[in-house]
Amino acid sequence: MATVTQIGSGVFRVDDEGRQAVVYVAGAAGDMWAFCDGVIYRERERGEQRMSGTAKARRGDPASYQMAAPMPATVVRVLVSTGQSVRKGDTLVLLEAMKMELPIRAPADAVVKAINCREGELVQPDMTLVDLA
Repeated sequence: MATVTQIGSGVFRVDDEGRQAVVYVAGAAGDMWAFCDGVIYRERERGEQRMSGTAKARRGDPASYQMAAPMPATVVRVLVSTGQSVRKGDTLVLLEAMKMELPIRAPADAVVKAINCREGELVQPDMTLVDLA
């Protein structure tokens, strides 16, 4: 059975069968984010849960993706350019939130169709940062 210990404001240590992980939690009731091992999880009031950093398929085109901001954050670096080919797992944009770096990675091999953010910009949750095809 896992044991959860709060070690700071919004910071928890999870011990499970000899393994430890640090989980950062932010947001308000009904719209919470958790960050653990490089993955951001978001749960909304409707019970909808989603892993951020994965892409939303663009309506009508399953080979296209919109990479969205998982939480309010600042764009630290844009690591790709329009027309560039990327491979699954490549970091496209590096965000910073709650003093953590949050890499937004390509979900599949693709080509960058548009970049919708710039370095230093404050972005809001679900804002599309990069379009891939």
